[in-house]
Amino acid sequence: MQTKSRNIYLVPYVLWILLFVVAPIVLVIYYSFFSIDNELTLENYKKFFTPVYLQMTLSSFCYAFLITLFSLVFSYPTAYLLTKLKHKQLWLLLIILPTWINLLLKAYAFLGIFGTYGTVNKFTEFLGLGTHQILFTDFSFVFVSVYIFIPFMILPIFNSLEELNPSLIYASRDLGASSWVTFKRVVFPLTLEGVKSGCQAVFIPALSLFMITRLIAGNRVITLGTAIEQHFLVTQDWGMGATIAVFLIIAMAVMMLITGIGKRGV
Repeated sequence: MQTKSRNIYLVPYVLWILLFVVAPIVLVIYYSFFSIDNELTLENYKKFFTPVYLQMTLSSFCYAFLITLFSLVFSYPTAYLLTKLKHKQLWLLLIILPTWINLLLKAYAFLGIFGTYGTVNKFTEFLGLGTHQILFTDFSFVFVSVYIFIPFMILPIFNSLEELNPSLIYASRDLGASSWVTFKRVVFPLTLEGVKSGCQAVFIPALSLFMITRLIAGNRVITLGTAIEQHFLVTQDWGMGATIAVFLIIAMAVMMLITGIGKRGV
């Protein structure tokens, strides 16, 4: 009886997965086998393995890796510091608060900050360093992306640090380990699951960015997400756009598999 009632509760979840996860993926795979003339073909997959699309794929992975790396480098010390503060929940809320603001509004805000007559250039002029072209560069794209994604890296790391048993750190110090050795051999390995979750939350969406590439990078940065948008909305080549999306889904699945291996092992 209990098993039947549990199965009934699973019905809405299964329907949600089928309608909003499985069905869209099946449709994407279906459209990837059609040309712009609506003919069944494998040309889209052949075209993807040409140097243009392979270079775009490599570029997307490089940018996603850099965004994830910088987010991790800044997030881990920040999360560790938050666990030591008196009102840590309040400070964590202030860090997460920008995620409630629309992504488009945050991107437009940086247009004013990094623009020719923006805040940064006014400050450099005040210092006598002159004005610089900050917008429409690789630096501005990576900087804004890190700013947007960094709360998603801080939160899982903070939770992992909060769950860490302090007695393990005290034991390490009692045994003569230095602060660095304690961090390397005790703290970091025990919070690695939080790091993996944060990397998932940052790397996967960073791989498919397209709006920031237009507003902040000025199409100087071309990613897989940008290519998908172009094919669906500009060239109307849904088949090629769907083909790129298929490989993007595969890349995301591989990323989730890699970061999930340790958790399954535990």
